[in-house]
Amino acid sequence: MDNQQQLENLLTTVDNITVNLDNQRRIRLDVPPKELPALLELLKGRAGFLHLSAISCVDWIDENEFELVYHLWSYQINTLVSAHIRVPRDPGVYISVYDLFQPAAFYERDIHEMYGLYFEGSPDMEKFILTEWDGPPPMRKEFDSEAWVNDHFDWQDYRPDWLIEIEEQGGGIETRPDEQRFSQSKGK
Repeated sequence: MDNQQQLENLLTTVDNITVNLDNQRRIRLDVPPKELPALLELLKGRAGFLHLSAISCVDWIDENEFELVYHLWSYQINTLVSAHIRVPRDPGVYISVYDLFQPAAFYERDIHEMYGLYFEGSPDMEKFILTEWDGPPPMRKEFDSEAWVNDHFDWQDYRPDWLIEIEEQGGGIETRPDEQRFSQSKGK
């Protein structure tokens, strides 16, 4: 039995999992959130998926859920597994997998900062990129970046001499930014 077949047999031991083979080297797993820690432990301990290469987040605002995707690589069988779970946006809490994969702390911290999803048991949920940020998590779908900028900054007309010269020669900006703003096109 080859390594790929062993992995497929191993995955049958996890309850309520959906396996999609994208190709020989990519496997998508959809799993209930409560089953994820056991799945990750199984993949790491019995299938050689030792490298957590990323945890990514998708905001499904219409479904009121976050999708977390845990990307695991096996050097033994040169295969990437992407384990997908969905968690409610409210309360926006999930458990950390730091105890299984230490690099998870970085990804969890980033997701917390950008989406507001809190990971219980993670060693550090403090800001590290947006240290001076006082707004809502900027990657959430309801965040209106233009409205936030308009509330916090004043627009200034920037027309240095070199730009005026270019415009006089027929170049430069054809449509001014304030004439093409997204919020203005929506009638705000």
